This record gives sequence, structure tokens and C-alpha cells, in this order.
Amino acid sequence: MIDIVNISVLVVFGICMAFIFSYSLIQLNLIINYLKSKKQPKKEETKLNDLPLVTVQLPIYNELYVVERLIDKICEFDYPKDKLEIQILDDSDDETVDIIKQKVKFYKNLDFDINHIRRTDRKGYKAGALKYGTSLCKGEFIAIFDADFLPQSDFLFKTLPYFNLKHVGVVQTRWGFINSNYSTLTALQSFALDAHFTIEQVGRNYSNHFINFNGTAGVWRKACIEDAGGWEADTLTEDLDLSYRAQLKGWRFIYLEDVVTPSELPIEMNALKQQQFRWTKGAAECTVKNLVRVLNSKAIDGVKPKTSTKIHAIFHLMNSSIFPIIFLMSLLTLPLILIKPLYPEYYYLIQIPGFFMISWLILAVFYWVSYTKNKTGNFISFLTHFIGFLSVSMGLSLHNSLAVFEGYIGKKTPFIRTPKFNIETTKNWAQNKYIVKKINPLTIFEGGMLIYLMYTLYVAITYRDFGMIPMLLFLIFGYSYVFFNSIIHLNKIKRKASFYSLKKIGQ
Repeated sequence: MIDIVNISVLVVFGICMAFIFSYSLIQLNLIINYLKSKKQPKKEETKLNDLPLVTVQLPIYNELYVVERLIDKICEFDYPKDKLEIQILDDSDDETVDIIKQKVKFYKNLDFDINHIRRTDRKGYKAGALKYGTSLCKGEFIAIFDADFLPQSDFLFKTLPYFNLKHVGVVQTRWGFINSNYSTLTALQSFALDAHFTIEQVGRNYSNHFINFNGTAGVWRKACIEDAGGWEADTLTEDLDLSYRAQLKGWRFIYLEDVVTPSELPIEMNALKQQQFRWTKGAAECTVKNLVRVLNSKAIDGVKPKTSTKIHAIFHLMNSSIFPIIFLMSLLTLPLILIKPLYPEYYYLIQIPGFFMISWLILAVFYWVSYTKNKTGNFISFLTHFIGFLSVSMGLSLHNSLAVFEGYIGKKTPFIRTPKFNIETTKNWAQNKYIVKKINPLTIFEGGMLIYLMYTLYVAITYRDFGMIPMLLFLIFGYSYVFFNSIIHLNKIKRKASFYSLKKIGQ
């Protein structure tokens, strides 16, 4: 019985390593695709034959810090007013409602076709708001922006010409980040997201693989939304879900790497965790909903999907599964260290962790290509960012594993928005009323994992198992960063809340 358990540990750990290695090979293929795309001659920019009627949808829920800025940016579009409809899809239940009312009144007086649209309930959350707005909108094309985005005035003129081709359903732009240098946390987020918006999106788009609308900073053809079945609220990533349903219908997506739409990154650890939970759980829900459809698809627009396209779709939809894999490995490392000396006959299986080093090397190249494209820095700066990003990602593995597990078993939870800060004008971010002000019980378990991993490192050193030490150091640093920042940020919020409460009493 003991032998069965021990060998099971070896096998499961090996399977985890194999998944990570396979995932890194997909990333390597995306690097190759991306570099190939750069060798293609630049296509001549097309121009709009006619100026179509465009609807801009702004899904809003309690965004008092950023909603004015967003509305102002949209009304700065250099697009004819008589061809522009603005829908503010407002599900708010706080002072955001009055702020929007005043803004709408102001711009209506300037002859903008701008409407403050309210629903009787928040059914379906963001997907529900978009579905309701789409049923009312007049535009042939629909541009969507989340509350923390600041689109450029020429956004529509840079995106709409690509719809001259009738089979194009979506044009997605790259996200930029106005606060990437605000802190270590925002720098690491920018480092990670830049790779998605550079290597992944371009690499998939170049090879005609499935890509995704990123929920904002893009334009949909209304007919594409309707043909794909419309917005659905049965996943937390309605954007990824509709993207796959639309592409399975034969609609083409175009990604514009060189058109950047600025946005704001979460600056507080618990806000980042909320965002990560929604993204990872939503991706798992979309896997359950759409993966079988992709694998069973016989023809898309009369063309049979390539095997490589289906393989990329598997890893695209299941990329959040990397978190439970990392978490499982972190749990199994201690028993693996203790077991290895007992089974010298399984020497080659035990050496499988060596593949992890190859995976790291591939991922390093993946992020290096992105870094040299998007950042100005030397190799030391890159290495610092890469190590920090990899460690923090591993430190979030417990938190995100729960999200993935809930997504796969079908447990439904509300759509919890990420708090926005408008850090340019709101210096004391700890006063933000939307931040969670109590500790998540999961944070305690993260502290427990940190202790467990430190003990595992001690055992690895005692057993002279030096091959495990690099991974353990990454995990320890990552869990330390996530755990202590969760506590520190929460304490900062509480101190600020106490200070302003006392100040009010004094007044």
C-alpha cells in the first residue's frame, strides 16, 4: 500500500511536469509565429469607404472615481456626432448614478447622442448589461470600454477600416498601462500582460488560431454578436465565451498590436486577487462550455480547423489550469524529496523535474521577446521582472486554484468587479470605498503554505536535493509577497479608515 502511494506521488508529479512542459512548447510555437508575423510586409492602411453609425457601450457599476474621465474621453472622439451613439449601461447603486446624470446632461446640451441606460436589476452583471444595451443600440458596430480605459480620440478611425471585409467580426486593440511604473505590483502585472497582448494575441492571430476579445478596447460588428447567440452570463468571462462562439461561426478576429488603448492596473494586492479570481474561474467555465465544441467542430466557414488550431485552443482555454498544477506540485515536493532515495530504480522518472528547467528557459525567451518589444531596459532589468513575475504567479497558485476548481465543478458566484482607483488624482488610494476591508480566509492558508514550503526547503537542503531548491525559492518568494502584501495593504486601508473616521468626529 505504501509503495502504491509513493509511486502515485512520483507519477502525479511527473504528469504535472509534463503539462507544464507541453504548455511551454505552445508558448514556443507562439514565439515562432510572432517572429514570422514581423517578417510579413506591412499591409497598406485601408480607409473607411463610408462612415458607419457606431455605438459606444460603457458598462458601469459603481465607478465614481473614473466614470467622469471615461465619458470625457469618449466625447473627445474625432468622429461625427451624427454617426456616434453613446450608451452608458449603468447598473450602479451609489453616487456614480448622479455623476453620470450630470455628465449626460452636459453632453446632451452639446448635441451628443448620449444615453444613461438603467436596468431594473443587475441580472447577468456585465454580460446582462451588454445584452440589454445591444438590444437597444442603433449602431452597425459596437465599441466597448471598461471604466478604467482612456481611448485615444482617433480610436474609431484606426479600427473601423478593418471591417471593410465582411467576414471580420471583431477588431481588438492592445492594452496600454498608464501606471505600470507605480509600484512593483503594477510593474509585474504590466510585464505579464504585455506578453499576452504581444506574443500570444499576435501569434494566434497570425496563424488563424482562436483568439479572444479582451472585454474592452475593441469593436464588434453587431451582426457578429447576434449570429453567435449574443452575450451570455453563464461564465464570468463573457468576452472569452462569445469570442469562441463567434469564431466557431466563421467570424474572423483582427488584432491590432500597434493600436494601444491606455488603461489602469490594480495597485492593491486584494484588488488584483479579485481580478485574478474572476479571470481564472471564468476561463475554467469557458473550458467546460466550449472546449468540446471546438474539438468536435468539423468545419468553420467551410474550412476544417487545423489540428494545430485545436491544440492551441485546448491550451488557450485551459491556461488557468497551470495554477492547480503548480499548487499540486508545491504540495507534492516534500513527499517527493522523502521518497526519491527509496526508489533508485525510478531514476529517470525522478529526473523529470529537469524538464522544468527547459520550461523556464522557454518561458524566459517568451517574455524576453515581449520585453524587448514593449520596454526599454537591460537584461538585468528583464531578469528582475521575470523572476518577480514567475514567483508571484506561483504565489497566487492557491488562490487561483480555488477559482479554477469552482469553474470546473460549475459553482456559480457573482461577478465581482475590480476596484478602480484613478491614481493620478486619487493619491490616498486606501480611502477607496470599493476595496474589500476584511481579510479573506484564503490568505491565512497562504500563510500556512509559506510555512510548509519553508520547511520543505529545509528538508531539501538536509537531503541535499539541490535540484528542488530553485523551484522552492520561487514558491517561497511568491507566497511571501502575496501573503504579506495582502496583510499590509489591508492594514493600510484600516488605518486610513480609522484616521478619517476620527477626523470626521473631530469636525
